[in-house]
Amino acid sequence: MAKHDQHKNPKSDIEIAQGASMRPISEIASEKLGVGTEHLEPYGHFKAKMSLDYIDTLKKNKNGKLILVTAISPTPAGEGKTTTTVGLGDGLNRIGKKAIMCLREPSLGPCFGMKGGAAGGGMAQVVPMEDINLHFTGDFHAIGAANNLLAAMIDNHVYWHHNDKTGLDNRRITWRRAVDMNDRSLREVTTSLGGVANGAPRQGGFDITVASEVMAILCLSKDLDDLQRRLGNIIVGYSRDRKPVTAKDLKAAGAMSALLKDAIKPNLVQTMEGNPAFIHGGPFANIAHGCNTLMATQTALKLGDYVVTEAGFGADLGAEKFFDIKCRKGDLKPDLVVLVATIRALKYHGGVEKADLMQENLEALEEGCANMERHISNISHFGMKAIVAINKFSADTAAEVELVKQKCAELGVEAIESDHWGNGGAGAEDLAKAVVAKIEKDESNFHPLYPDEMTLWNKIRTVATSLYGAEEVIADKKIREQINTLQEDYGHFPICIAKTQYSFSTDPNLKGAPSGHAVPIREVRLSGGAEFLVVVCGDIMTMPGLPRVPAATNIHIGSDGRIAGLF
Repeated sequence: MAKHDQHKNPKSDIEIAQGASMRPISEIASEKLGVGTEHLEPYGHFKAKMSLDYIDTLKKNKNGKLILVTAISPTPAGEGKTTTTVGLGDGLNRIGKKAIMCLREPSLGPCFGMKGGAAGGGMAQVVPMEDINLHFTGDFHAIGAANNLLAAMIDNHVYWHHNDKTGLDNRRITWRRAVDMNDRSLREVTTSLGGVANGAPRQGGFDITVASEVMAILCLSKDLDDLQRRLGNIIVGYSRDRKPVTAKDLKAAGAMSALLKDAIKPNLVQTMEGNPAFIHGGPFANIAHGCNTLMATQTALKLGDYVVTEAGFGADLGAEKFFDIKCRKGDLKPDLVVLVATIRALKYHGGVEKADLMQENLEALEEGCANMERHISNISHFGMKAIVAINKFSADTAAEVELVKQKCAELGVEAIESDHWGNGGAGAEDLAKAVVAKIEKDESNFHPLYPDEMTLWNKIRTVATSLYGAEEVIADKKIREQINTLQEDYGHFPICIAKTQYSFSTDPNLKGAPSGHAVPIREVRLSGGAEFLVVVCGDIMTMPGLPRVPAATNIHIGSDGRIAGLF
């Protein structure tokens, strides 16, 4: 039978995934990782969690090589970080390397909203695709439950113990509720209406679960003890004399940990080519730190020779947070960066409308390459080397591909066209070989962008000016005073900037590589448990809304009992 040509007659992601031949996950673990069935906790035939006791025995193992997949600034044209991560992992296994992929769990918000699923695409996917994109192993539900348990205990504390030694001020509660859905109506809410029996009314709100500090804590915790410690350090609000009140003060950390005792265990699945992938944790990179769990990455490094992981959105967001937060906290030393670009996206950055991206346009492509060049330069600020992966789309022309390769060569960077979407691991072999050769040739000189001892304000300014091309950071007097107050006890924390993913600036309409702009700070939130300062800039929302026509309108169960419309 003739091999299906994905470029000439493309099948949908879900159609491809549902046709995949999956093997029992116990076989993948045993044959590919040397992990016995007794160390797995199965969730059906094709998903499993790995026991913490077994993970603890791996500490003596040598670390494999760590590869970060990031991208140019995202566009509606598509870039494909997850698809490239899966394709590269499959490609590395095809050339005889023991490679493991580490990805984030998809959020229901984008699945039913605008972005769609996050299990890869085309012939480079992790499976079972529907499970991964929907409930998976219940991790997000557990995180939301732990978040909202704390919210319930806060309001209960105010109801029963408002005069206790914590002195928690109902007007100064900062903890928000969470739900894993895009629901703009919940951004600002008033709770406890209806009289004295329902508590003291106050203004609050919901964040999407992936923006919850509980998500960040789960992703940065080294073990259960560290998880419980971090949960206890969550600052829920302030007393009447403006002293911080923590989850530990409310005796909530133990119960929250109990809800998360299974969620903290890494999830093991497989690619369509039968290679192992850990999918665990899922913070957004535009409003959180954008990386999968430290525990999954560290486990993979002990089990594989090469670990391929991704960080959300463009390198200015996900990669920066991967380097400055995750690598700093986990003492990780990445070996190489793969920067994903598409011809379509680069033309979009060059001013071409989405409807016209199928047509060759070398002039716009050259202009749009400025975005890629800024990202390449930014990666070097961390002492890292990069390879550009040109994620192949069917309409790309030879002249366009050659122009991007030429632009990269001028910067001393190799660019490899990769057709993993169309041909899976076979289409990524050239990329895999280039990655291995680069790692073997050039030793990483990784370092964070800023030291711990730099002031919080200067950390913010360093990221904005060094990576975003900004001229200044602006904030009103109240926010400056807040940052100055936090400096005394939390000045050693890294910063986590929340801003639009579509531009280096805070204006989503400024494409390419803008410079000389100002970065306005709207709000700062202290994450005492995650141990970073969230700096909210521009109009970014920690609770997104659904688009005019949400993806949910096309999702249904077909007559064969299978889910359809999930892309």
